[in-house]
Parts: sequence; structure tokens; C-alpha cells
Amino acid sequence: MKLRRTILGLALAATALGFGTGAIAQGNYKAEYKVSLVLGPPTPWGMAGQIWMDLVKERTQGRINMKLYPGTSLVQGDQTREFSALRQGVIDMAVGSTINWSPQIKELNLFSLPFLMPDYAAIDALTQGDVGKKIFETVDRAGAVPLAWGENGFRELTNSKKAIKTPEDLKGMKIRVVGSPLFSDTFNALGANPTQMSWADAQPALSSGAVDGQENPLFLFTVLKMHTVGQKFVTTWGYVADPLIFVVNKDVWNSWSKADQDIVRQAAIDAGKQEIAIARKGLTEADKPVLKEIAGMGVTVTNLSASERDTFVKATRPVYDKWKATIGADLVNAAEKAIAERKK
Repeated sequence: MKLRRTILGLALAATALGFGTGAIAQGNYKAEYKVSLVLGPPTPWGMAGQIWMDLVKERTQGRINMKLYPGTSLVQGDQTREFSALRQGVIDMAVGSTINWSPQIKELNLFSLPFLMPDYAAIDALTQGDVGKKIFETVDRAGAVPLAWGENGFRELTNSKKAIKTPEDLKGMKIRVVGSPLFSDTFNALGANPTQMSWADAQPALSSGAVDGQENPLFLFTVLKMHTVGQKFVTTWGYVADPLIFVVNKDVWNSWSKADQDIVRQAAIDAGKQEIAIARKGLTEADKPVLKEIAGMGVTVTNLSASERDTFVKATRPVYDKWKATIGADLVNAAEKAIAERKK
């Protein structure tokens, strides 16, 4: 009886201090938590994981140790399997792409609707408002705990052939796209020949000329020096953006004390804010130094005018309408309303 009272006393004391019974001896805590990423540092995506990991280790005084696994190496590089592996417990934590997880969570296709978001304020209107909360509820129901938003940025078009100013310029061009049918539909509507492949496969395909072009955030162009794999033309068209989500496996989350859950969540929020600033650096300033850097590599940079961009919007509108029904008309309508009311 005395021993039981002692144990109960310890548990109550721990709870009073905010640690919960699971943190008394940390018996439920792993020595290391596997964090899945597609890209590692020095990309903004990789920095999201690095900052999160460092903040959590510092703020939990080493109770929670995270290790980054870039290249989606925990799922053999198959980006579209990442969320399933996270839900199953193969992966403990992740900073994941809304695009890569869209095969499992159809609502995440919202951010890949062609030309839904015209500017960064539009992204913020979605992720930081009611739409973002609804998306998080959906992710939670799908089997993981969403904590915060990050950003992979607007995806711009590059190729080895010519400057792209009209849909006609894309006709027959082989473009590497991610493993999402919405991307294939979009490029088919523009007359291109979309080819789905992982990023690991895309780099040698670009280098050999097996594919002509690809679409990705511009930080990837500068970090990987993509002009060296034949990408001599860049078109900034901002057709889709790719918000990132910081998540934790549910069993892992439930094994932590409430105090540590709060620490990990706040660390994710702080890391997300820092990472978004990193991702936008050089692209939100008036002179857009990232574009100047790319042009300095001998690359032709084409910035579409409003009317030129509108021809792409019109050409992909049937795809937008088709996928609106798949994603959910109510969610898309709420997103359109939030964007229309955004503060620019």
C-alpha cells in the first residue's frame, strides 16, 4: 500500500508539473525520432526540418531527439508513399509536401489547382485562415497530427528548348511532373507530354535530355545549379504553390507528455515561420535577386505579363473545374472566397 501511494504521489507531482505520467521515467520515449524530408539542407525545405529539430532538442533538454532522413530515404525515395508510412509508424515525424500527400488526402490537391493562388498573400490567406484549419482537421482524420505550415514555394517552369510564353510553346514538350494525376491533367491540357517521376530520377533524365523540362520552386534551380543539366529557360508563371506541413505520427504524439507536445508544436510553428521567410527570400523583393542570380547563369528568364498568364489560366480551366469536384466544392469555394478577401 505504501509503495502504491508513493507511485501515485509521483504521478500526481509529475502531472502538476505538466509532464504527465508518461514522462516520469521517459519509458515511452524513443532514443531517436525519424524525421522524413524530400530535400535536406541547404534547401528551405531541409532547413525547416533542421530548425525544428534544433528547437525541439533545446527546448526539451534532450528528451526528444530527432534525426533527419532527406531524400524520402525511409520509403526508398517514393515521395507519394511518405504519408502512408507516417501513418503506419515507419516514419515518426515529417515535414511533408501537400502535393506528395495528395494521393492519400484528396483535399490537399487544393493547392495544386492551376492558378488558384496568384500571390504569396493568397497562400497565406489559405494556410493561416479557416481553410488551413479545415485542412489540418482532414490530415488529423487521415491519421497524423498536423502542427504547423511551412512552404516549398511557387513552382515555376524550366526547360532546355525555348522560352515559354504561350501554351502553344509547350506543345509536345516532355515535362517531368510529380506523381499526382492533377499535374498530368494540367500539362496535358497545355499540350505538353507530362512524365511522372521522382526527383531522384528526374535529374539524370534532364541531364541526358530524356525529358525537356520540369516545374519546381526556384530555390531548387539555384541550389542544384540546374543550368548544368540543360535547363536554359525559366518561365515564372506561379501556377501552383506547395505548402509544407509539419506532422507527427499519432502513436508517437500520444506517447509524449502534454508539456512536450506543446513544446514540439510551438517549435514547429516557429520553424515554419522562419522557413517561410527563407523560402521567399529573393523572390518577394522588388528587384527579385533570385531571378537576377539565375539570369547571371546564362539562363533566359521569362516573366509572363498578366495577359500572357491569362492564356494559361483559360487553357487549364477545365482541369480546375474537374478537380474542384474531386477536392470538394465547399472547400474550393471557401478558398476562393478567402483569396478574394485577402490583404495584399
